[in-house]
Amino acid sequence: MTANDCFMNPNDLIQQTAEIIVSSKHVVALTGAGVSVESGIPPFRGKGGLWEKFDPLEVAHIQSFMRNPERVWRLLISEMKGILADARPNPAHAGLARLESLGKLKTVITQNVDGLHQLAGSRDVIEFHGNFAMLRCMDCGLRVKTVDVAMTDMPPRCHCGGIYRPECVFFGEPIPMQALDRAQMAASSCDLMLVAGTSAVVQPAAFMPVMARQSGAVVIEINPEPTPLTGSTSKYLVRGKAGITVRRITDEVEQMLAARR
Repeated sequence: MTANDCFMNPNDLIQQTAEIIVSSKHVVALTGAGVSVESGIPPFRGKGGLWEKFDPLEVAHIQSFMRNPERVWRLLISEMKGILADARPNPAHAGLARLESLGKLKTVITQNVDGLHQLAGSRDVIEFHGNFAMLRCMDCGLRVKTVDVAMTDMPPRCHCGGIYRPECVFFGEPIPMQALDRAQMAASSCDLMLVAGTSAVVQPAAFMPVMARQSGAVVIEINPEPTPLTGSTSKYLVRGKAGITVRRITDEVEQMLAARR
């Protein structure tokens, strides 16, 4: 980021971002909690986050779940189920799905566990931390939607008697190797990475923009505040909430592509 970039008009940055998207051949987006808070999903970290209410090592560590699944279900997972049942994609999710339908965005790498990118219409989504939207029986492997499972018994069980667990990554569990491999491949092969709604501090997801930049891609941030990427890895920061900013960028992209026809 140059000194001139720091003082650019936000409208100019939005137009410039749209121009770069239109001229790019392989766009990848990395998204975090800031994309989903506008859908009513609280972040895990930071002010108002779930970790202000719960100790993550007590309710989100795999050993805690294995030791006392009923407690983890009652304290954390059942609350997430209620939040997800009411959550709907916001303009950020819709905008990224529209960029995909326009043939510009190839892949979304998300740290979120809510499944809202897919619900909005994004087809190629790499879920770095899995998701809460699906449950898997720990005995027979049956997968079911979280919203379809009754909370009458804790922990809820499959018809085979096995305990359901969310398909998210607990503390103490590794990032799924397939997700990590695909994310690294997407980051190293893109020519533009949009980083939206993430503070870029949680590894290994935070390294994806660095990897993209090292491979020659342009990195553009869409965030309310600067992050560790700002001024070093990213070309510039478009300051603002993800929903309205992504929508405005997508509108510009659509108009530019229509003018070329």
